[in-house]
Amino acid sequence: MAKQKIVIKVQMSSDRCRSKAMALVAATGGVDSVALAGDGKDQVVAVGEGVDSVKLTEALRKKIGGAQLVQVGEDKKKPADPVAAAVAEYNQWYYYPPPPPHAVVYDHHAAGYGYHSPPDTCSVM
Repeated sequence: MAKQKIVIKVQMSSDRCRSKAMALVAATGGVDSVALAGDGKDQVVAVGEGVDSVKLTEALRKKIGGAQLVQVGEDKKKPADPVAAAVAEYNQWYYYPPPPPHAVVYDHHAAGYGYHSPPDTCSVM
């Protein structure tokens, strides 16, 4: 099944209505992308597979207000070339982070606590 593009004109008077409409459409199963279109940003454009345009329009009418189905058709965007995608993936630069710093060990002489370390020189002479 090919991706379809659904355009629905919705009566939206505020930004809050627009965000509610976009959230409702985005939450619908099968929708891949949602956008606003039109002069007054009064059209919701949904692209996806297996989306029921009539049920989506009815849901928008119920939650937002007046909604009218404008257009249903195939999405005309060309699918990405798999060979070009593989070449682009192969040519990526990979970043390897530097290794963690080495732990520095300090030689702690606890002379004041009754511990006497052996001298570094030979005591036979």
